[in-house]
Amino acid sequence: MTLRIHNTLTRALENFSPLEPGHVRMYVCGMTVYDLCHLGHARSMVAFDVVQRWLKASGYRVTYVRNITDIDDKIIKRSLENGETVRGLTDRMIDALHQDADALGIERPTHEPRAMDYVPQMLAMIGTLQDKGLAYQASNGDVNYAVRKFPGYGKLSGKSLDELQAGERVAVDDGKQDPLDFVLWKSAKESEPEEVKWASPFGAGRPGWHIECSAMSCEMLGQSFDIHGGGADLQFPHHENEIAQSEGANGQKMASVWMHNGFINVDNEKMSKSLGNFFTIRDVLKEFDAETVRFFVVRSHYRSQLNYSDVHLNDARGALKRLYTALGTVVPDEVTIDWTEPHAARFKAAMDEDFGTPEAVAVLFELAGEVNRTQSAQTAGLLKALGGVLGLLQDDPKAFAQAGAGVDEDAIQAQIAARAAAKAAKNFVEADRIRQALAAEGIVLKDSPTGTTWERG
Repeated sequence: MTLRIHNTLTRALENFSPLEPGHVRMYVCGMTVYDLCHLGHARSMVAFDVVQRWLKASGYRVTYVRNITDIDDKIIKRSLENGETVRGLTDRMIDALHQDADALGIERPTHEPRAMDYVPQMLAMIGTLQDKGLAYQASNGDVNYAVRKFPGYGKLSGKSLDELQAGERVAVDDGKQDPLDFVLWKSAKESEPEEVKWASPFGAGRPGWHIECSAMSCEMLGQSFDIHGGGADLQFPHHENEIAQSEGANGQKMASVWMHNGFINVDNEKMSKSLGNFFTIRDVLKEFDAETVRFFVVRSHYRSQLNYSDVHLNDARGALKRLYTALGTVVPDEVTIDWTEPHAARFKAAMDEDFGTPEAVAVLFELAGEVNRTQSAQTAGLLKALGGVLGLLQDDPKAFAQAGAGVDEDAIQAQIAARAAAKAAKNFVEADRIRQALAAEGIVLKDSPTGTTWERG
C-alpha cells in the first residue's frame, strides 16, 4: 500500500512520493523560545516525531529540520523584563525544550537551526523579493511584502484576499501600502538591545518572523522539498506568508505536501500562552509519567482536536498499562517486524493512511489480547516492536507500573515492610490501614507467595 498524506494545500489525501527517490526532506516550524513549552507544543513535536519515525520505518532516509525562533518581539520583551540578554534567555529555554522533548521520547531532528544564525540568508531573500517588485521599504524604515503582487496568495488558507486579515503577530503600520502586507525586515528601535540589531542594505534592524522559516528551509532543504509541517494555527498567516516569500523569490513550489496538526483544547478553547490556559510540559509531568503523556497524544489522529483533562490523562494511563501488563506476563522475543504478518500488515495499512495512529494503536491492543491468551514470546515481541515504531512500550513493564511523578520508592518500601511486620504480629487492622493509606496515594499493593509488590493505580 502506498503512503497517503492529507495535503492541506489541496485539501485531499494524496499518494506520497518524495522529490528525490528514497529521501524525504521535511521542515517543521518549531518553538519561539521565550518561555517553557506547553502541552500544545508537545502535540506538534510528538505528531511529527511519529511522522519521521514512520517514514524511516518505511525505508526512507529522512532529513528532518525543526527550527528554533530565537529572535522575536516576545523574546525581546521577556529578556528586558528578566534583565537578561536575549541569548541568555533563549539558550536557557532551548535547554529546557530539549529536556522536555527528551522526556517525551521525541527524537532530535536532523537539524535544528536557530534564526539568529541565518540573518544573511534572510537578507539575501529579501533583496531578491525587492528586485522582483514583491517587497518595498516603507517610510518608517521597515521592508514589507506586497501581498497583492503575488498571484497565489491565499491558496493555502483557501480564502480570497478580501477575506484575509493581517495575522495577530503582524502589526498594521502606517507605512504599509496595504493592510495585508507583512513585514520582512523591522527597522531598529532605540529601545531594543544592540544584540538584536543587524546592519543591512535597508538600515539597521532585524528580520520579521515569517522570513526566518523561508530562509532556513531553503538553506537546509533546497528551494523545493517534500513536507512542510506545523500546528494548525500556523496555516495563516505564517505558512501562507512563507509560500509567498519562498515561491515569490525562487519561482517554484516550496513544499509538495503541507501538514498541520490539530490543537489541544482546554474547555473547548485552543491551549495557548496568549489565552493563559496552558499547562507546561513540566507541569503535566509532575502529575503523569512521560510515556502516558506521549500515549495520550499518539492514540489520537494528528489532525484531530484533542481535549486535555486529568480524566483523559488517567484514561490514557490505564490503557497504556493494559499493554504493559501483557508484556509483563512473558519475556518478549527480539523481533524483526515482518510487514506481511497479519497484525503488522494492519498496523502498516493504518499508518500508510495519513499516519492513522488510532487504528495502529488498536492493533497493539489486539496483540496484547493475543499475548494474554497464548503467552507467546513471539507475539509479545511483535507487540513491543510495533509499539517502538510509535515510540512506545520500550520500558520495563515493572518500571512502567511504578512510574509516576512524586513517587518515593523508599517510603513505599518502608510502608510495605511495616505492613508485613503488622501482619506477622497479627495486627491486621494496622496492615489494612497501611494498604488503604497507600491506595489513597494511588499505590496498589499486590501480595503473592514470593512477597508484596506495588504499582501505580
